[in-house]
Amino acid sequence: MSKRISLREFQENLTRRLAEANIGERRGLLGVQAGNEYWLLSLPESGEIVTPPALAPVPLTREWYRGLVNVRGVLYSVVDLSRFHDGPVIPSPTPQSRLLLVGVRQGIHSAILVSRVLGLHNEEDFEPDSEASDTRPWVLARFRDSHSNLWLQLDVSRLLSNSVFLDVGVG
Repeated sequence: MSKRISLREFQENLTRRLAEANIGERRGLLGVQAGNEYWLLSLPESGEIVTPPALAPVPLTREWYRGLVNVRGVLYSVVDLSRFHDGPVIPSPTPQSRLLLVGVRQGIHSAILVSRVLGLHNEEDFEPDSEASDTRPWVLARFRDSHSNLWLQLDVSRLLSNSVFLDVGVG
């Protein structure tokens, strides 16, 4: 019972914050953590956020491809964003793990599994990080927050069209 209440409270809080973002101060980025990395996604690309239901594993796929999930009658392909970047496997489901249904705008039923959602952010909350470049083509920019944590801005369209991301089969 407490799980349903906390999920409802989470969704109500997120809805309220999204409404505030549209009315007041503009916060156009969603912050998430995937393993040891912090990511920023533009709100239009972030898609719906759901608690992960039971995942159906698919044989003969890469370890970062977690399987299929049914969300309201639609099958989504699930990728562990941390493991995809050679990080630790994200256990699912956990009280904090979430699925981002990211491919809806592109007509692709793809979901990204993240460790937790960190809320809405404004680009002005960060300083550009020019210490090093990132070779991953889906990383738009690198930022540092006030605590010197590195944040990577994810370009969902580039990720979803990348051949590495699309090649889920083993062998």
